[in-house]
Amino acid sequence: MDYAEYLRRLPKVELHCHVEGTLRPQTVADLAVKHDIALPTTDVDRIYDYETIYEFLEIFRLVNSTVIERDDFARIAYESLEDGAQLGNLKYREMFFNPTLHTTRGVAMSTIIDGLIDGCRSAEQDLGVRCRLIADVYRQDSPAMALQMTKEVIANRRDEVIGLGMDAAEAPDPPERFFESFRTAGEAGLHLTSHAAEDGPPKNISTCLDLLGCERIDHGYHILEDDAVVERCREDGIHFTCCPTSTAIVYGWPDLTTHPINEMMKAGLLVHLNSDDPTMFRTDIGKEYVDFIGQNEYPPETAKELVRNGIDASWLDASEKAGLHRVFDDEFTALDKELAQ
Repeated sequence: MDYAEYLRRLPKVELHCHVEGTLRPQTVADLAVKHDIALPTTDVDRIYDYETIYEFLEIFRLVNSTVIERDDFARIAYESLEDGAQLGNLKYREMFFNPTLHTTRGVAMSTIIDGLIDGCRSAEQDLGVRCRLIADVYRQDSPAMALQMTKEVIANRRDEVIGLGMDAAEAPDPPERFFESFRTAGEAGLHLTSHAAEDGPPKNISTCLDLLGCERIDHGYHILEDDAVVERCREDGIHFTCCPTSTAIVYGWPDLTTHPINEMMKAGLLVHLNSDDPTMFRTDIGKEYVDFIGQNEYPPETAKELVRNGIDASWLDASEKAGLHRVFDDEFTALDKELAQ
């Protein structure tokens, strides 16, 4: 077994993956035929070709316009988890979904949630990979629209829906705009997280922690511009769900040896690796570890530390985390022996 195979086979937790960014190209083509939706190309290998972030967003919108019925949502959730399990030994995921991406097309909230849960439950039964769901505020929606979405999620809440997050372009729409959504979600018992300091300043992290009540931060790379925020997050044990490939492409860090994640690690911040929108960026959770760990020539202990950080950052209860640590440690031991041979 070489090191790349070792990294792929490490058991993993993923806390930053958007189900809408995981659609297989063939699935997009199939659903487009099913619902008579025209795609810009009939070549499935070119569906995710784009040159700018604006083309990416347009493809993202078009691809997800093919997901309409409960069975469609079940299919994309199942296939997403299947890819994670097969390509990166994924064991547990807390997965984002963007309700207003679908409700604005006339899809009922219950259709979205129940369909995704159908897929998650089937994946757990067939593949042994568990998944919980996080509804995301889309920053370019109005605060009123975001609040309405949050209330609808709460009204349609199932046990698998455990949190509220926030994504999309950060710079024009800072987190404080969506205080009401996060307060409402928190009062309903949902966990809270948010994309922050991805393309915005470090102060957005403080806002998410202090005003919105977030328990962890998604991305967070620009934290390195403020030593005080770094120190606060280090001392408070705040976890960061980092995504090497997507941010390397979108924000211009193509060399993973110079990606801010490395400096975050050196600063003592708690980070782990995630795939973000894997099919759209032609990656997967296994490849994230192979590329980031491999290019930086980090040893197995560093890779395992990042995996353990993912368990600790999850919203599993203490006993479930302890159980997952035991299972992972057993797999680590077996993999270490194979690697040594």
